[in-house]
Amino acid sequence: MDTVEAIMEKLRAQCLARGPSGIQGLARFFRRLDRDGSGALDVAELQRGLVALGLVLAPAEAEAVCRNWDRDGSGTLDLEEFLRALRPPMSQAREAVVAAAFAKLDRSGDGVVTVDDLRGVYSGRGHPKVRSGEWTEEEVLCRFLDNFDAHDKDGQVTLAEFQDYYSGLSASVDTDEEFVAMVTSAWRL
Repeated sequence: MDTVEAIMEKLRAQCLARGPSGIQGLARFFRRLDRDGSGALDVAELQRGLVALGLVLAPAEAEAVCRNWDRDGSGTLDLEEFLRALRPPMSQAREAVVAAAFAKLDRSGDGVVTVDDLRGVYSGRGHPKVRSGEWTEEEVLCRFLDNFDAHDKDGQVTLAEFQDYYSGLSASVDTDEEFVAMVTSAWRL
């Protein structure tokens, strides 16, 4: 296992040891370290944060982690990509139930879920803000879709974005059986 992967495994284990909110807690912690609000950490910020968590990295190791996740060549570590990498991979059972839920939403079958797809599966009429007249049903559907449309909020959710959303939830659910039951119930599969 290379150095970066070994460091990620240590961090992943530390997060999972903190329980269901371990990765979310780490996300909040790292966002506080991001003093300039850029959504990224430089090597010094990363090292400070890891030391505070009890994981001391040599400068070369911190640089290796940053370099590994520096997608745009800025010399910094994008927090979202880093946190995504910390999540343990989903099992085949979890991936299958997420794919089934996506297929249920993707009524057009084109591999992308849009508000039009949602209309046949999800109703916003009962939402309190629709009932009060504050929002339209269209607004509810758009906001619902935004939960899964993580990156550019383009009104379209791909299977990868849907899986990414559920990967975050998956990290906090202990067993495949519990996760499959939760997703099955939520989407009435």
